[in-house]
Amino acid sequence: MSSDPKRTAAFLVTAFLAAAFLAVAPAASAHASDHAPSAGERIARALRDSPVYVDASYTTAVPPSRQRQLAAEIKKTHLPIKVVLTPLTKGDAFDGESDVLADVVHDRLPRRDLILITTDGDFPGTLNGYEWPSDTHQTDDAVRATAFLDETREAGLADMTAKAVELVAEGDGTKVYEEATKDLRSPSPDDGTSKSGSHGSRSWLWPLIAVAALAALVLTGGRLASRRRSRTAAVPTLVFSTARAADETELRRRAETEVLALGEATREAPADRTPALQQALDAYTAAGTVLDAARGVPDLAGVLALVTEGENALSGTAAPLPLCFFNPLHGRATARTTWRPLGRRDRLRIAACPGCATALTRRRPPEVLTDTAPDGRTVPYFEIPAERSVWAATGYGSYGSLTEQVNRGDFTRSLG
Repeated sequence: MSSDPKRTAAFLVTAFLAAAFLAVAPAASAHASDHAPSAGERIARALRDSPVYVDASYTTAVPPSRQRQLAAEIKKTHLPIKVVLTPLTKGDAFDGESDVLADVVHDRLPRRDLILITTDGDFPGTLNGYEWPSDTHQTDDAVRATAFLDETREAGLADMTAKAVELVAEGDGTKVYEEATKDLRSPSPDDGTSKSGSHGSRSWLWPLIAVAALAALVLTGGRLASRRRSRTAAVPTLVFSTARAADETELRRRAETEVLALGEATREAPADRTPALQQALDAYTAAGTVLDAARGVPDLAGVLALVTEGENALSGTAAPLPLCFFNPLHGRATARTTWRPLGRRDRLRIAACPGCATALTRRRPPEVLTDTAPDGRTVPYFEIPAERSVWAATGYGSYGSLTEQVNRGDFTRSLG
């Protein structure tokens, strides 16, 4: 190094500044990344400039020219309509839920009155509608109707969205939805109400022929997820199981064997495990009660579900899963998933076996256990009014303890 004092000082200052910059730059970069907008913020910002937001992956289905057309159509309605078309998958910023997406976007927009049309996280290519502060324009029904109208059944995402905007503006979405889906539902002797603890209205009963027709419809419809051009028109949520084809006598023998095995297990369990042992004994008692009065396959399946609850108590497993919601004869569930039946607005959190879970993932209808409705029709067991079926009220243990309900008399009351 030069002995010139001025050069030495200049060198030291330069070195210091360089070191300071290198130390500060990463922190500044990290600080900037901390303030990077979230997915919800990005969408909300885009919606301030245009009422239509389309994710880059959907621009083939809804190109910029169609986006401008949609924006112009929305402007003509003089309504606070916004459109968000973006893929939704489990684990993303919205956990694959359109409800979450809607709430996040609404919270980040300045105006409180809002009509929002979004893609559906459960069935890619279909739409959901939301409105704040209330559903004044029947937005929910208007948007859902697009999945069932003849004119949009094979439509692409852009045309379906345009139709949704039109129906919302007309303000008669409920009538349109009910008319479009009238063939998918059959009248029920039940008034649609159920006791507290059940999983909602059961007025959406529909016969086997409708299920078959819908299944054929799904097979002929394209999927937006694969080609970004069409959508699943109407995905049936179930197909009828040939439950009565099962050997009921053999199933009864199996149920008897499993009840006896549970009784043996409770007698051999350590006496110091009082809470767990008591739960197992309660399940054993309940299983015996059902077995003695079982009138068919659904009741015998309930025996197996009760035995499973007893085994779960003895095993001490944290948050154990019950038998498969759709058909307990499939065996123990391996995962919980969210499922929305066709014609229902609410989602159910149910436990499913691998086969049924795979069917849901692939948008195929799972096979379900059937029962006989009060009017003699064969229907999915969970469509029986909850006050007449403890199995329908609990989903065979997916949402509620079978043991508690059977032991307090719910099962025997349903026999009357």
